[in-house]
This record gives sequence, C-alpha cells and structure tokens, in this order.
Amino acid sequence: MRLKSAVIPAIFAIMQIMPNNTAWAQESAGGSDTRIFDSRFRSLQILNADNFMGMPVVRLGSDDRLVITFDELGDDRSWLQYRLIHCNSDWKPSQLVESEYLDGFNIADITDYAFSSNTYVHFVNYRLEIPNPDMQPLLSGNYLLQVFQQDNPDDPVLQARFSVSENVAAVKGEATSRTDRGLNTEWQQLNLAVSTPGLNLRSPMTDIIVVASQNGDPARTRTILRPQQMRGRDLIYEHVQDLIFPAGNEYRRFETVRANYAGMNVDSVRFIGNNYHAWVKRDFSRSGQPYSFDQTQNGRFKIDEYNSTNPDLGADYITVHFELSHPEITNADIYVDGDFASGRLTGTNRMRFDHDSRSYKLEIPLKQGSYNYRYVALPKGGRSPADASLIEGDKHETRNEYRIYVYLREPGSRADRLLGTAQLFNR
Repeated sequence: MRLKSAVIPAIFAIMQIMPNNTAWAQESAGGSDTRIFDSRFRSLQILNADNFMGMPVVRLGSDDRLVITFDELGDDRSWLQYRLIHCNSDWKPSQLVESEYLDGFNIADITDYAFSSNTYVHFVNYRLEIPNPDMQPLLSGNYLLQVFQQDNPDDPVLQARFSVSENVAAVKGEATSRTDRGLNTEWQQLNLAVSTPGLNLRSPMTDIIVVASQNGDPARTRTILRPQQMRGRDLIYEHVQDLIFPAGNEYRRFETVRANYAGMNVDSVRFIGNNYHAWVKRDFSRSGQPYSFDQTQNGRFKIDEYNSTNPDLGADYITVHFELSHPEITNADIYVDGDFASGRLTGTNRMRFDHDSRSYKLEIPLKQGSYNYRYVALPKGGRSPADASLIEGDKHETRNEYRIYVYLREPGSRADRLLGTAQLFNR
C-alpha cells in the first residue's frame, strides 16, 4: 500500500495532468449540457442509485434517488453549494419560480466529501443525492443541477442534467433495423406508441412532445412535436423520418482497475514522473469491417480499483494514452468520446495527428475504472454535428440504448410536464 507521506507532493502531479483553466472555460462556457467548467473538477457522474444502467430520472413521489459524484484535484476541499433550475423539454429554463418547483431553499451546501486514500494524485471526492431533506423537487420536468463555490454563485464549476417523471404515460415500442430506408442496412428506426390512461388531455395531437436519444448522445437526440396518428387513445409514432438513426457501432472498451497491470485492451502500463500511465492498444477504423458483437455499457464508465473497498477514494488518476491508426483528415478534427467527456468536444479530448507514426494520439488523465469510448469526427468550423460513422461505421446489429421522454406542453402553461419515460434497446 502506498502512503501519502511517501510520494512526491501532489501539487506537481496535479500540474502535470491539468489543462489550462482559461482555455477550458472558454471552450465550455454557456449552454445547459452536463459538463465541467473548471478543470480542477473531474469524473462527474449522475447515476441511478439502484441501477447503474438506468436513466437519470426519478419518479415523482417515489423513493427513487440519483447519486451525483465528482472529484476536485488537490489537497484542500472547496466550500461548494448547489442549486436546481427547472427546465422545459428543450432544456431552457421554464417560467416557474423556485417556490413552485422546490420544497426548501434553492441553495444548499455539499457536505458529503472525503479525501483520496493512498493515491499519487490527490483529490477530494464529493457526493450528493437527489432528492434529499434539503431539496426536494415538487413538480415533474427537466432539472439542471449547478455546483458553484460558496463565494462565487454566478460562476458554476460544473452542472448535470436529470429529470423528474410523473410516471403517468406508458411508452411501448421497438428499435429495429427494419427501417423506411431499407432492411438491415446502416440505419435503425424507432416505432412508438404513447398512452396516457387517466389523463384527460385537451389536445394530445398538439400538446404532447416526444424526445428520443440514442445512447444519451446530444448529437443524436430528436424532438417530435406531433404524432403520425391516434389509434384509439394511443399516440402512434411510426414511419417518422426523424426517428431513423444511424446505427453506429458498439463502443470500444478498456480497463485500468489495476494501476500496475495491463488490463483489458491495455497494451502496457508504466510509472512515469508522478503518476501511472496506461497505453490503450492501438485502434483502427471499423467503418469497413464486419460487425463484431461486444457487451458494452453504451458509453458509460465505472470507477473501480481492484484493491480498494471504496473506489471513489482509492482509485487513482492515470494518464491514458490513445492511438488511432488512420490517415490524416484535413477537414475534420478527431476526438475520443464517451460519458467521461460528458458529450463535450474540447481541447481536452481532441486528438493530434502524429506524422511520424501516421496516427492520431491523445493523452488524457482518467480515474481508474472501466471505460467505454469511441472516435468521432467534427468538421472544422463546427458547422456540422460530430459524426462517429467515419471511424466507427454503422452496423445495423449494434445494440443501442434509446431513451424516450414524453412531455406535456399545454397552451398558456409556464412549464413542460414530464409524463413518462422509457428505455428501449434495438432487437
């Protein structure tokens, strides 16, 4: 076991793995996505307390809980607080006042924290549960949780999305490779039926909003404002062009649960300077290759350390080296993407092309654990969305996760209600 007193002071290790704060803030400022604004903070997760693969949703009036965890690099804790912002289906703030959607004051302290144990890179781990005695949502809808320094409430250090559902709408459907663009090609299509038993909706054809996303990817999220038809009391969404998605491919995986041992898909590990480094096995394009099944977590990551009883505190930060063997793409940048990046494409996860090896490379500090990742291309100028198809390909067999949200927006209302959610996997 390593002792803190026996290692090089943590400040040097932190300086080695921390990107420039100013650049990070400039690239990340604005918007309502789940993201980190301050590079001292890492490993943000918002998880269903009872189901690792569950959606970040709690049912109104139930015992459901969401757990939000994150780290701050360094030896000292910060005095952190948080607030909740009620949002509509498009994640823009609703017109409700705080007393309407919250039981309690809308600023509370984060008091559950602990210091890392026996790690080369020192950090403070913070933990927060929603709902809690200090703050309980009263209404359904989308919520944005913002964390900030006590003395600087206007400058969040991070934020995370979650939702509260009334659980009064039932969603049935399928994700299939039988699509309006062909059978078993590079597409998958959603066919849905939404029912709202017990609700007397005045105009269901115009007041119901359905939002569907593939693997929680903001770039593959679709908003449907009108069903195709009503069948009895069910709203039917079939043969809807906006519910046809590129099939994608299974996420790639690697593990760093042991710092001194090459885990799954890791070629080698070494201790360099002030922390461990791990080299993921060289990757290649899969766009022209046959489909290969793998059981993945659809982009998620799990913090883990084989010898620790509490991985949140015992897992160290390892510099992970990625390499993608691919000719240089002059009109696009390549990024390593996954939930660990919170859907953000910034300088932190952008790869550089190495002319000597003729490959793309990236070094990024990640907490020990099991990770899903993929390679995405973003056209220069950012005028088009990021695309995983160029490197990963689109295979109709891919087992994707589709998240469905059903909202009610009645004329004259000041907020969208979330009637129900569903989680579907293609067959």
